[in-house]
Amino acid sequence: MEIPPSDAPTVVVGAAIIHEGRLLAAQRAEPPELSGGWEFPGGKVEPGETETDALVRECREELGIDVAIGRRIGEDCRLHNGMVMRVWTATVVRGEARALEHSELRWLAEAELADVPWLPADVPVVEAVRRYLKELR
Repeated sequence: MEIPPSDAPTVVVGAAIIHEGRLLAAQRAEPPELSGGWEFPGGKVEPGETETDALVRECREELGIDVAIGRRIGEDCRLHNGMVMRVWTATVVRGEARALEHSELRWLAEAELADVPWLPADVPVVEAVRRYLKELR
């Protein structure tokens, strides 16, 4: 395994969880400056973890579900804090998503993707998901 340079940005992973043509969106509960914004569930990659292992762990911790990871979607997104977000498609393989760390969860159809105020870093990936959902039809 290659060790990244110490100046490499911290990676945050997100899951574009798709079920029956709908995307799972999660509303942030905290921190205060992000509270109320909508995002892809996920979190920081811990030392020694692969990005996809981190995503599986985060979905279990935040949503109480087990997911199967699909393909990367969208480009790397620079976050306001200097971190980099990478998003993968995913499907639920066990459990029913619950808002364990978020204020609310919503399953959004393609036509509903603009119905929630996405966090700025997530917007470009939302557009990639929109195209992906069209491909699935």
